[in-house]
Amino acid sequence: MRQIIQQIKQYKRDTFLCIGLTTLEVLMEILLPFITAMLIDQGLEASSMPVVYRYGILMIVMAFLSLLFGALAGKFAASASTGLAANLREAIYANIQTFSFSNIDKFSVPGLVTRMTTDITNVQNAFMMIIRVATRAPLTLVFSFIMCLIINPHLSGMFLIAVVFLGIVLAIIMKVTLKIFNDVFHRYDDLNASVQENISAIRVVKAFVREDYENQKFSKASAMLYKMFVKAESILTVNAPAMMVAVYFCIISVSWLGAQFIVGGTLSTGDLTSLFSYIMSMLMSLMMVSMVVVMISISLASIRRIGEVLRETPDLKNPENPVEEVKDGSIDFNHVTFSYKHGSGKSALMDIDLHIRSGETIGIIGGTGSGKSSLANLISRLYDVDEGSVCVGGLDVRKYDMEALREQVSVVLQKNTLFSGSILENLRWGNPNATEEECIEACKAACADEFIDRMPEGYHTRIERGGNNVSGGQKQRLCIARALLKNPKVLILDDSTSAVDTATDAKIRKAFAEKIPGTTKIIIAQRISSVEGADRILVLDDGRINGFDTHENLLKTNAIYQDIYESQIKGGGDFDQPA
Repeated sequence: MRQIIQQIKQYKRDTFLCIGLTTLEVLMEILLPFITAMLIDQGLEASSMPVVYRYGILMIVMAFLSLLFGALAGKFAASASTGLAANLREAIYANIQTFSFSNIDKFSVPGLVTRMTTDITNVQNAFMMIIRVATRAPLTLVFSFIMCLIINPHLSGMFLIAVVFLGIVLAIIMKVTLKIFNDVFHRYDDLNASVQENISAIRVVKAFVREDYENQKFSKASAMLYKMFVKAESILTVNAPAMMVAVYFCIISVSWLGAQFIVGGTLSTGDLTSLFSYIMSMLMSLMMVSMVVVMISISLASIRRIGEVLRETPDLKNPENPVEEVKDGSIDFNHVTFSYKHGSGKSALMDIDLHIRSGETIGIIGGTGSGKSSLANLISRLYDVDEGSVCVGGLDVRKYDMEALREQVSVVLQKNTLFSGSILENLRWGNPNATEEECIEACKAACADEFIDRMPEGYHTRIERGGNNVSGGQKQRLCIARALLKNPKVLILDDSTSAVDTATDAKIRKAFAEKIPGTTKIIIAQRISSVEGADRILVLDDGRINGFDTHENLLKTNAIYQDIYESQIKGGGDFDQPA
């Protein structure tokens, strides 16, 4: 809760103004029945029109002030609550940007989306209720009760009985529903996951005619959410009959006892009239309190989920005095062991001892799950090792400033991503200050100029969200060009040419040798043809080094490499290469 309140920041003034104006609004409303009682007793019953006019004008002024204070309080409540929601979204988004891959692995993408949308909206609504209604209702309740005590202390005891009864009912409702709402938001994550997965893979769904299956899966998640909401709302509806019991108890008891006091001469007609006004004010306040309790019950689950993201601290941090410059592209793995879940006992890499000279071209090959991508992730410090050390430029990567390291270690990941905007805007992710000529040169090296020149608007062609208007091979080449614009000391291609034909793949590798000879190039691939021209080739098997030598030597000495070569080359060649 403290983390949420800290995000009010510049909207503290609006929050306090709302609370102050709401207090003034309540004071005006509380004094109105008191003035009404005096108007009846001193004006109407005494047949004094000057007194009626005087108190009548005073009541009109107070009513106008109450309206003015209420309108201003509503304005400041809206400003403070929407401001809090905006700050929360910014805080969550900013914190997510600092997360390492291991932090992101703890939260599902749909879960993070739900926190930034549904959960924050719940908190926004609850905060508005708290500073507006939760301020107004208790003040009205307290001030009304004080006025009742002033008018007749004996009748005021009836209200205390009603308040205690409702307090017990609301506490039970809140305790039960809070647990249900916690489960509800986990179901929201499942529902969002189903929608996101279906939409992002809609082509696959249609290709395999799985619409009915996906509909059933979504309907099942939606039905579960429906049942849980019905259960929670059913419990919350107990609030309404409990409220009516309290209302009728107060009205009947005050009517019965008040009539006796009037007959006995200890209570005036005006006082009884004002008592009924205060009764209704108090009971309406209790009704508002119950609404706030319901909203808080819902928002507490959201607050907890938002707090989980805000409290999450990055697993990877810069050292106290980070090194800002990478000397060269040399890479050393010194007996490295790594697992994605520390302490799980299941290692992705085991005892990797590997030394790469600056400017070398290294191919990495191996079966699925052999640890190729894991090894690449450690070079740019997307994860930290469990044992041993990874050095770039002769220095442990944990001693570098992470931004400085990643500026010099450019990675084209296995999953290529483009963003909405022109081709030039996407390329300049690699270098925001790159000129159009530099972008063209990078595209030539990545063989992307071939298809860009055929586009109607050339380099100003708009890329749709996710790069849906370009093919997989075109997307890969644009991502390679984007990485080249960083002019890195180390370039890692993580299976980044899998969607291009072998002829284009060969052109890209030739361009690398000519354009960036001093850059260390790590080429992770499934095809022998992509790595056979490398200075040395690393063969990985089940997280361990199985071989590290030239293409020719591995063909003579390494059984795994021989099997891959035979299945690809002698078995008919790559998909577009003659046998």
